[in-house]
Amino acid sequence: MLTVLRVHLPSDIPIVGCELTPYVLLRRPDKSVITDDVLDSAPIDGHALRYKWYRIQSDKKVAICSVHPSEQATLQCLGCVKAKIPVAKSYHCSTKCFSDAWQHHRVLHERAASAVNENGNEEEEVFGRFNNAGSAVVNTSLPPSQSAGNLANGVTPLYPATVAQRNGSETWFEVARSKTYTPTADDIGHVLKFECVVVDAETKLPVGHVNTILTSRVIPAPSPTPRHLISFSGVDIPGHLDLDGRISSSESFTVLSYNILSDAYASSEIYNYCPSWALSWTYRRQNLLREIVGYRADIVCLQEVQNDHFEEFFAPELDKHGYQALYKRKTAEVFGGNINTIDGCATFFRRDRFSHVKKYEVEFNKAAQSLTDALVPSAQKKAALSRLVKDNVALIVVLEAKFSNQGVDNPGKRQLVCVANTHVNVQQELKDVKLWQVHTLLKGLEKIAASADIPMLVCGDFNSVPGSAPHSLLAAGKVDPLHPDLQVDPLGILRPTTKLTHHLPLVSAYSGIGRLGVGLGFELQRRRIDPTTNEPLFTNCTRDFIGTHDYIFYSADSLTIESLLELLDEDSLRKDTALPSPEWSSDHIALLAEFHCKSRTKH
Repeated sequence: MLTVLRVHLPSDIPIVGCELTPYVLLRRPDKSVITDDVLDSAPIDGHALRYKWYRIQSDKKVAICSVHPSEQATLQCLGCVKAKIPVAKSYHCSTKCFSDAWQHHRVLHERAASAVNENGNEEEEVFGRFNNAGSAVVNTSLPPSQSAGNLANGVTPLYPATVAQRNGSETWFEVARSKTYTPTADDIGHVLKFECVVVDAETKLPVGHVNTILTSRVIPAPSPTPRHLISFSGVDIPGHLDLDGRISSSESFTVLSYNILSDAYASSEIYNYCPSWALSWTYRRQNLLREIVGYRADIVCLQEVQNDHFEEFFAPELDKHGYQALYKRKTAEVFGGNINTIDGCATFFRRDRFSHVKKYEVEFNKAAQSLTDALVPSAQKKAALSRLVKDNVALIVVLEAKFSNQGVDNPGKRQLVCVANTHVNVQQELKDVKLWQVHTLLKGLEKIAASADIPMLVCGDFNSVPGSAPHSLLAAGKVDPLHPDLQVDPLGILRPTTKLTHHLPLVSAYSGIGRLGVGLGFELQRRRIDPTTNEPLFTNCTRDFIGTHDYIFYSADSLTIESLLELLDEDSLRKDTALPSPEWSSDHIALLAEFHCKSRTKH
């Protein structure tokens, strides 16, 4: 008879919108072990599996920690209650939790105090005790039996403060009869129960023991503070709204570049500061999708997209939002794992804004083979290929805009845009390889530019900091012969250094933040730019590294910057130690720029 040996959940915390798929280990009559589903339509030895999910409702009234929403709160900030800050934000699961969160929690108090001052000076009464060095808040213990609703003073919490129950005993609500279940908003704050039992395929009656597991409390998907699009003019662009419901003007378009952190690289050993549930792919993929779709970009360039995740998730999901997808998987000469988990570059564009004209695939391994055939002596060829062959690729897409900005000057002229999306080699000691890959890509783009009057966009993770040789080549069109990066050239592939040039008029989009308007918001953004390089202080923030590796370069002779997605503040990210975190599901941040096509005049 079919026997259930083990049932467990890969994810330790259930999250709204993220699928729960228990791992069920079965023994067949022949003693072999399987994990496959066994349906009524395909029974084994006359037996099948039946699944049920329940939501457990209890008479305990539980306050949920505002920082760790899977934990029950034991402390409450009375200052939040008095200031009528949403009560859910006042709860903490321990004194350490509150202490760690104080730097960011106190901002709530400061904002509320400012609002109070505008309507009368009541700040000292409510907040005076909170601003002294070394003191935080007045806390109170919340016994499980205490009603959080009584503490709320009528304010509706963001998380459900109580879990109802009838007649003093648990009430079980059946919510699904499938192996996979996706928690809903109704499940927030509740424990789920999964049942698995072998049934007779004909009678449908249970046979043997009912196997059950309980989850932790269901939590809402943590949502980060929205990032806004900041206009260079300091005023609204005609036809332009912010990301919340924004629409582009007929003459502008937006481009997003984002390294989303491949699941194959999202190791709990490397990112052990990120909770395991927030590092799981089932959670991160939904969080990333929400973020990407929320930016409403016309063109989306993603890096570190796993082959199977592109096919099974991103392409079909973004198709629902009107995007056409193109993909270039990394080559696999070096990669030793499952080909499905190798990553690559994915470019998406809105079908209502652009149409696909042509695609070019750049495989740096092929370029390495050609280079070594031409330059490297046979005796050294193997060592040269070992250094140069790293599987990195670039995807170049030529698109035609379905909007026209040419007016009467050039009626009927096609507006083409060339978008390059790449992920340059990560190994920091291979400075020559990084520079060679960037130079190879730029030479390919020059050929395209020579064949057509076409604006260029060069996006990606270049694994190169501002001021490095690859960045200098991109931004300045050349590399100083005395640049320290050029000292690393064991194969002689960078000589003569005079060849390290290109003639594309490329400018880094985010280097233009210094031209933003006047005001507090603009000044905050300027503080997030390195004044020596005019690039963001960081686009990659882990426990061991913080710096800029990601860029959007554009042709300054044919495109102008309209607006940029605001940069993030390091302190706000460090509250979770680093990226990724429950709020942000990659170790990189997304970059987004809005461009305007310059009008062409007749010659």
